[in-house]
Amino acid sequence: MQYTTLGRTGLHVSRICLGCMTYGSPDWQAWVLDEEQSLPALRRAWEAGINFWDTADVYSLGRSEEIVGRAMREFSIPRHEIVIASKVYFAMSEDRNDRGLSRKHIRHAIENSLRRLGTDYIDLYQIHRFDRFTDIEVTLEALGDLVREGKVLHLGASSMFAWQFAKMLHTADRLGVPRFVTMQNHYNLIYREEEREMIPLCREEKVAMLPWSPLARGFLAGNRTRGEERGDTARAKSDRFAADNYFADNDFDVVDRVIEVARTRGETPAKIALAWVLSKPGVASPIIGASKSSHLDDAIAALDINLTDEEIRRLEEPYLPHRVLGHSYENPTAIAVQRKADSK
Repeated sequence: MQYTTLGRTGLHVSRICLGCMTYGSPDWQAWVLDEEQSLPALRRAWEAGINFWDTADVYSLGRSEEIVGRAMREFSIPRHEIVIASKVYFAMSEDRNDRGLSRKHIRHAIENSLRRLGTDYIDLYQIHRFDRFTDIEVTLEALGDLVREGKVLHLGASSMFAWQFAKMLHTADRLGVPRFVTMQNHYNLIYREEEREMIPLCREEKVAMLPWSPLARGFLAGNRTRGEERGDTARAKSDRFAADNYFADNDFDVVDRVIEVARTRGETPAKIALAWVLSKPGVASPIIGASKSSHLDDAIAALDINLTDEEIRRLEEPYLPHRVLGHSYENPTAIAVQRKADSK
């Protein structure tokens, strides 16, 4: 395993971050593994040297955090040897105050996450999205209190517009409260719009990037077929995000190029696609969801692939601009989720 420092934090984390949305309850999403299936995958990751695990309170409505906590205890993982990240924002119940980034919700959310994880602190606590209904000052001061109390060591953020993130960084400096040290952004060979503003901002501000969906929900593995609405895996069949945001003709053009480069090298497309993300300046640790041991094996093997400038040029050449995907208020999946929550 290779390791890197997480931005300016001094934390040493594996260059692969284990995404724990895969572990929880199939009642939440059909493709999610239950506890019995999840624990071997978590053990495999730990034994492979992956010391950076990312979860969120909303994943299986808390069950993911519980399984992560169970794994730490069952595998006797020393707390100082593992870096745990979790998130707050999305609705956790029908209660209208049980969501967002208000001081009230942040206070309840951190206590619940700590209880589920079975720990007294979280290494990296991230806002899962930008809350346009709560003043930035309220959110930042509430998060700063958690750092001062020792319940959180560092703060991170996830997908939003670059102007929103810039405003939050500036406001933190003005208030004298802890800054966000990481950005978990949507970034892969199919979706590169982050290169316009968010990535330059993060590099300028020394904010470490933790790209989510670096394989585009498995789309870059090269097992999808042109003309189909979804793939044939359990996740592909039930994952509305992938169906809404990938599968354009040009997306397949990019995948075809990945397959070409992979075939020339004698590697899998997934390894090549991940090696490309890992090659980008500012990227600390892409977040990998692994429901099979082969997923982890491919991710780890990608660390040893050094793409040439010509290979990178060929991989990037077919790309065409996309609309904002992953956090825009116009995103159909985001709208559907919000409307469902608001209707309760």
